[in-house]
Amino acid sequence: MAGPAEEKGSNNFTTLKQNRTGAAVNRGKGLAVRAVGVTRSGLCGIMLTCRLPWWRSSATCKPWQSGRFLPGVWERCQALSRKGVDRTAGQGQQVVMQEEQVLEDLEIPLARREAETLFQEQPETGNPYLEDALLRSYLKTHLPPKVLEEVNQDLERFGNRLLTKIKHLGWECELNPPVFRQYDAWGRRVDHIVTCLAWRTMKEIAAEEGLIAEAYERRYSNWSRLHQAVKLYLFSSSSGGFSCPLAMTDGAAKVIESLGIPGSLKNAFDHLTSRDPKKFWTSGQWMTERRGGSDVANGTETVARKQPDGTYRLYGFKWFTSAADSDVALTLARVADAEGQVKQGFSNLSLFFLKVRDEEGKLNSIQVQRLKDKLGTRQMATAELWLDGAKAELISAEGRGVASISHMLNITRIHNVIGAVASMRRMISLSREYARRRVAFGKLLKDHPLHMQTIARMEVQTRGAFLLLMEIVRLLGLVETNMASEQDQLLLRLLTPVAKLYTGKQASAVVVEAMESFGGQGYMEDTGLPVIVRDTLVLSIWEGTTNILSLDVLRSLTRSHGQVMAMFFSTVQKKLELASSTAKLEPAVKQMRDAISSLAQFMQAADSRGAVTMELAARDFSYTLARIYAGALLIEHAARPDASATDISAAQRWCNQELCPVARALENSSYEAEEVLMDSALVYEGSPACGSRL
Repeated sequence: MAGPAEEKGSNNFTTLKQNRTGAAVNRGKGLAVRAVGVTRSGLCGIMLTCRLPWWRSSATCKPWQSGRFLPGVWERCQALSRKGVDRTAGQGQQVVMQEEQVLEDLEIPLARREAETLFQEQPETGNPYLEDALLRSYLKTHLPPKVLEEVNQDLERFGNRLLTKIKHLGWECELNPPVFRQYDAWGRRVDHIVTCLAWRTMKEIAAEEGLIAEAYERRYSNWSRLHQAVKLYLFSSSSGGFSCPLAMTDGAAKVIESLGIPGSLKNAFDHLTSRDPKKFWTSGQWMTERRGGSDVANGTETVARKQPDGTYRLYGFKWFTSAADSDVALTLARVADAEGQVKQGFSNLSLFFLKVRDEEGKLNSIQVQRLKDKLGTRQMATAELWLDGAKAELISAEGRGVASISHMLNITRIHNVIGAVASMRRMISLSREYARRRVAFGKLLKDHPLHMQTIARMEVQTRGAFLLLMEIVRLLGLVETNMASEQDQLLLRLLTPVAKLYTGKQASAVVVEAMESFGGQGYMEDTGLPVIVRDTLVLSIWEGTTNILSLDVLRSLTRSHGQVMAMFFSTVQKKLELASSTAKLEPAVKQMRDAISSLAQFMQAADSRGAVTMELAARDFSYTLARIYAGALLIEHAARPDASATDISAAQRWCNQELCPVARALENSSYEAEEVLMDSALVYEGSPACGSRL
């Protein structure tokens, strides 16, 4: 998110406040002035304490400069000290005025001097859309001219709004996180989650900008989803965490649409996709329970009891509910039979829709236990909830809850990719601007080759991730408008978990590296940079960890009976053929074809070794798919007639990395059965679990 890394420096010296008990203290950031014993002996005991920035040690300042007192100050100190203790009321007032003048004389020159020598220049970025060359070239390449014209105007306008208003609101959300008020002043339980004005304003802006509506209005047919994704990408780093409730809101709308928008849910769908701030709803996604994790088949304990009117009452504990201040939620539960018994297992989960509050604004038989104390995304309320008879509507076929909510998970995973790419882009934008301003060892950081090489490597990773994101939302747009081929649908099913798991890992690495590019300043909370890092680290965990999604990738292979890999190879080869006439891309194309060949050989070898080999290889296999497909996209982009030298360089550099790590690991026998035993031995050596002494 945007923070004070870009804020203009304000006056660090606030108005001096007199303490009539004998002390005068300046409460500004840069200077604290304490006049000790003012009412007894004037200002002879004056002491200036500077609260300096992190790169300067704190010190006690004296009222002299270059070995002498500031002009006129010493004389007035002496004169005031000779006045003694006894004063009339008028004299006392005159002395106070003189004391204040002395302190002002002390304060102003020091303020000016410190501002000139102590502070580094802050990085300042402009309109995020206009400064994103890759985004603009991608849209120019793919969007139809008329669509491009309108989308370009909208994104430029939105970029200006982000710069002038939304960015500052995002920082306010960080400074004013939600607060849980369980009881009112009279001891009545209210379970009220208090959010700041900036957070509530973000909700209004999301509606006005159509950040959900855009995808469902389909003004631009199959390109509407891409238009929405780009706006969310630009919005993410300035959203103050509001991107998360938008992800779940989009997912809820997608589930309802996939059900054919039944009459009972038409009102909810209209609210979830509204552009009217007064009507717009956000949705939660309540899946994680006390056992936690992605194993919802064994971890879901919530029970649904059918009522005479056909509705259900839900009873259970939801351990991790993001955006707990949302208007509605989708949740899983097990339907109890006539005897009140429930069946366990994956196939006995059903999907329910519920409103969080009733028409009077009271919670729907829900108790908030507490807000979660998280490493990041502190701007958003995440809570533990007891459902004690919450009224809900069954919206899936009974026992088909997981299949129905999968539409939501696909959308939220794509939003996760959006957040990952956005955080990388934001940190690189700040890093490159800082390099233009920060002087170290006699020259700007941008003139140090090693420093620029480091940022360039991050840029290549970000470009690959961005094009992977654009490919997924392009495919999703085709599917949603019934324009997708079977190949498109299979690729979307495969690439969604691949992109989510890979970009989550990429983002964590890139933002930490980018933070380091600021030196010690990157570690300072009030720059806002640590906020971006903390908020990014969750992206490899939310919506499925890397290992969980790697196994999901394997399931997509199994369910397609191998067809998806045939489509994968075919699509990559077609993209490489586009570069056949570009001489500068020949080495990259060769590296890609070698990687494809290695991957095909791995697939053949793995087929003959059984399921254990593929499970052990799942993570490396998924990384391989991500690197190869992103490489093909970078080459395709660099093969355009109007491609720039940087487009070609990015493709070349991407392909210089290990593109097929799964084949290398197979060669090193990393997936053999004995390696499983050795993995455990390495992990638990010295642990009490092995009976060894620590």
